[in-house]
Amino acid sequence: MAALPAKSAEGAGAFAYPLIFLPFLSSAIVPTKTMPAPVEAFANHQPVTPLVNTILDLFTQHSVGSDAWTAVAWCVGILVVAYTLAMTSHLRKIA
Repeated sequence: MAALPAKSAEGAGAFAYPLIFLPFLSSAIVPTKTMPAPVEAFANHQPVTPLVNTILDLFTQHSVGSDAWTAVAWCVGILVVAYTLAMTSHLRKIA
């Protein structure tokens, strides 16, 4: 999605760098309650944290609660935005 306007493969790869850091700012490594307040607020409101929490709950056989629905909502939302942007970009290029 974000790499579509890139002119080269290296340029497209550079668009992935911000995404690489999202797991480090989520509950994947430490619980979000142990983070400083601004980092905790960001970690609780990004797509990786509900995914990680859902997977951990499934592996430990706990109830997934609302994290599963939040994770699904993030995935569907990202998919809709990516599809819309990709189709808009594609239609501009072929027009």
